[in-house]
Amino acid sequence: MSDRYGSDVLSGDWRSAGKPRSREVEATPDLVVEDVETGWVGAVVRVEKAGGMHVVHLEDRRGAVKAFPLGPGFHLDGAPVVLTAPKGAGRAALAQQQQASARTASGSVAVADRTARIARGSRIFVEGRHDAELVEKVWGHDLRVEGVVVEMLDGVDDLAGAIRDFAPGPGRRMGVLVDHLVPGSKESRIVAKASGISPFAPHVLVLGHPFVDVWQSVRPQRLGMDAWPTIPRSVEWKRGICAHLGWAHDDQADIARAWKQILGTVRSYADLEPSLLGRVEELIDFVTAPDA
Repeated sequence: MSDRYGSDVLSGDWRSAGKPRSREVEATPDLVVEDVETGWVGAVVRVEKAGGMHVVHLEDRRGAVKAFPLGPGFHLDGAPVVLTAPKGAGRAALAQQQQASARTASGSVAVADRTARIARGSRIFVEGRHDAELVEKVWGHDLRVEGVVVEMLDGVDDLAGAIRDFAPGPGRRMGVLVDHLVPGSKESRIVAKASGISPFAPHVLVLGHPFVDVWQSVRPQRLGMDAWPTIPRSVEWKRGICAHLGWAHDDQADIARAWKQILGTVRSYADLEPSLLGRVEELIDFVTAPDA
């Protein structure tokens, strides 16, 4: 006799009826997935075993990295996937990426198992705190290995006085990074007057970038802009930038928070403009030369 009511409706995997099935995907470098539970979206940068389980590290568009258990619970192009440990070429590519990541933020090879060198007599001077924090974030490892201290000038209006106070000479070089060092600027006149002070001139190197402020040396794309906006002269530049970005800018605390947000987007030298990179590298070379 035939079964007029058909088969048992509870037989089989009735819970998954109508739901898309997850497919297995290797966690290869730069694969972009979403963690379903948290909504975190990021590219695979590392797979490792931790606490007896495999975890995958995902880097979001802001450069933040977060670890998740390898396995189900991810979406790829809107479809559910199960991330698996990479094999063969995928594993080799991931290993190569992880090896490449053993570089400093400045792009140089990281030096392991080596303590910071005793500070040299030579120094690099920058205009203010934001300049110093940016240099530390990108070149900090390199500078500690080389024993180079970065000091703040609190502006360059009295650059000549700062040079005389430091008294550079053999074995005590002075490198200076200046903001907005372009022809015709106030800074260019100050530098021209200070650079030739005798007998210090041979031991001083003053270089600059063209930006109004070191903020502008961060690639605008890191902040979701195509270019840094032009701020009218009647408006304080940093406050104008904050206003353009829709950030609070009523007091100095707001400006400090804005800078922290900008600095947080900088992951490595690749997030900075070449016109700053070249000048900092040149200053480091100057103060770490064999006869410096």
